[in-house]
Amino acid sequence: MRAIGYDAFGVAHDVLALHNIELPEPSAGEVRVKLTYSGVNPSDAKARSGSRPGVLKPAFDLVIPHSDGAGVIDAIGAGVDPARIGERVWIWNGQWQRAHGTAAQAMCLPSEQAVLLPDGVSNEAGATLGIPGLTAAHSVFGGGDIAGQVLLVSGGAGAVGHNAVQLAKWGGATVIATASPSAFERVKAAGADHVIDYRAADLAEQILSLTNGKGVDRAVEVEFGVNAALLAGVVRANGVIAAYGSQLDMAPTLPFGPFLFKAITIDIVLVYILEAAPRAAAIEKLHAALIEGALKPAIHEILALEDAARAHERVMTAGRNGAVLLKI
Repeated sequence: MRAIGYDAFGVAHDVLALHNIELPEPSAGEVRVKLTYSGVNPSDAKARSGSRPGVLKPAFDLVIPHSDGAGVIDAIGAGVDPARIGERVWIWNGQWQRAHGTAAQAMCLPSEQAVLLPDGVSNEAGATLGIPGLTAAHSVFGGGDIAGQVLLVSGGAGAVGHNAVQLAKWGGATVIATASPSAFERVKAAGADHVIDYRAADLAEQILSLTNGKGVDRAVEVEFGVNAALLAGVVRANGVIAAYGSQLDMAPTLPFGPFLFKAITIDIVLVYILEAAPRAAAIEKLHAALIEGALKPAIHEILALEDAARAHERVMTAGRNGAVLLKI
């Protein structure tokens, strides 16, 4: 079968190549998924580039990247219900801590990591649910019911942020989002009640004005480090920051006093290692919102499997409007 893989770190066009490998067979407790789409995320590109501190070479002789995807179960291992054959599914943690991800015609993985797609939800949408979907759902609902709360979504035009805006509005919250002015209309269309330029000199004052000085109940944050001081000022006492990214400042200095005297909770979100109960809760929220038509994951571009290098470049380029997929 065809698969995209790399055996050394480097620039996407230099190290990603098309391979012909043996079709895998599912072990006990596993299913094999014939893939239709592979979701490409910034984490995939960072892993391929070798930018993670202390990691000098790939963990496997050949890495088939990507954790997200969708397809149809066409084979099962011992102990798996035969009725699963033929199910349309979406995948989470496809390549997490294993060599073989979704950038291939098929892959095997534990049965519970192939989640039945609700009727009416496309395979394209399914391929966005693993990282962008689960991150948004857990960031928004990880603390429970949000009805009547005020949520701040940083980067409301990004893949996670755009999902978070939709989910927060569906959950009954008032949504304040930040974005570039060019994306304002798109973020408003996703359900944001207020959209503010993330570069505004008076950003904190605008947020506080929209909350009558009380501050937001929960912040969904894509750049925790550079926004730490802002968050200390605009999150209410006993509020929560669900931080899923801090790319621009990975070693931030925190204003501990303001955090302390507001007793602000910092919830670091990493969906790869979510425990079973919160993962199941996030999946339930995603499916419910999809079924009701309240969540429509944005897809920026669909490329051919052979164009994986271009997809890796695309997800690391600012200004994209949604997920990037490979059509298998």
